[in-house]
Amino acid sequence: MEDINNAVQSLMQGADTLFILLGAIMVLAMHAGFAFLEVGTVRHKNQVNALVKIMTDFGVSTLAYFFVGYQIAYGVDFLVGAQELSEKNGYDLVKFFFLLTFAAAIPAIISGGVAERAKFYPMLIAASLCVGLVYPFFEGMVWNGNYGFQSFLNNTFGAEFHDFAGSIVVHAVGGWIAFAAIYLLGTRNGRYRNGKLVAFAPSNIPFLALGAWILTVGWFGFNVMSAQTLESVSGLVAVNSLMAMVGGIVSSMLVGRKDPGFIHNGPLAGLVAVCAGSDLMHPVGALVTGAIAGALFVYLFEILQKKMPKLDDVLGVWPLHGVCGLWGGIAAGIFGLSSMGGMGGVTFMSQLVGSLVGVIVATVGGFLVYGIVRAVTGIRLSAEEEFEGADLAIHKIGANGAD
Repeated sequence: MEDINNAVQSLMQGADTLFILLGAIMVLAMHAGFAFLEVGTVRHKNQVNALVKIMTDFGVSTLAYFFVGYQIAYGVDFLVGAQELSEKNGYDLVKFFFLLTFAAAIPAIISGGVAERAKFYPMLIAASLCVGLVYPFFEGMVWNGNYGFQSFLNNTFGAEFHDFAGSIVVHAVGGWIAFAAIYLLGTRNGRYRNGKLVAFAPSNIPFLALGAWILTVGWFGFNVMSAQTLESVSGLVAVNSLMAMVGGIVSSMLVGRKDPGFIHNGPLAGLVAVCAGSDLMHPVGALVTGAIAGALFVYLFEILQKKMPKLDDVLGVWPLHGVCGLWGGIAAGIFGLSSMGGMGGVTFMSQLVGSLVGVIVATVGGFLVYGIVRAVTGIRLSAEEEFEGADLAIHKIGANGAD
């Protein structure tokens, strides 16, 4: 009997390892979505730079998270002998891969906001600092109970802060770090003419749409596989993700007047918002959450384009990830309540305080990191380089080769 139990345990352990590995691969694939969403939105002379940034950001993010960030968040040190690592549960090692793909989303988010005028290596350095220090600091507070934060909320407001798949931990943190970087970087040349802000049209709608679809599909790995084990998988998470996605599509279509850029960002807004409470909400609550997020994105992006000259957010990552992520954390404290048809186990105040603390940590951390890097090396291309385009100025080649 003991042999049978051991065999069953090994089988379940292997199945969980494969499950979370597939989740890691799906979230890794989302980075192609980030790349094509940015490629389709920026002007043609900056497309190569968009692709290169997402790839290299992932590389430096892996190093920062492996050597520093994962230890800050979870107290795990990989700097031991290979023999000791080989004796670890394979699941534990693959879990690092899964959580890394979340951490690497931070610079991918930031990349879309600072596009078209940022230096290459200084921004890579800043990205590695964010992934190695700022992100894991808050990640550990929420997902590992570090610094007594969750205990404080539980004792004070009757529940811990709930963020199942990262509306705050990943998206709001990435969006509000981006807010700081965008503000410090300044507006692209040519955006402010004759006293009015001028919007630059997307260069390639099909690429933009491709990026949105890759992200949307991968998001079901992001959300559903945040359960991290087969036993914990919830069909409710899948249905709530679907309904929030649809809510974002429909509201962005209506509020955004059929604009393709808004419509393809609408499902992303809904999915950002539902991450936190996707395991708690009723599908109708998820639909409303996603619909509000889609409308929020459209309204705030239009305000950015027309009325905020100091905040030139190329892809709208601050409203999409920062504000919709903030809304998602709070929405979990509304639609997650049993009185609102949810599973319960959350309180509005814990969600509000936890969400706001995430925003504060990200914003302060973003201004510190990008402020220091700007003071030491500068973070912006020269006017001549920006006019020429980041492709030729940085990479010496255009999207079509010789151009």
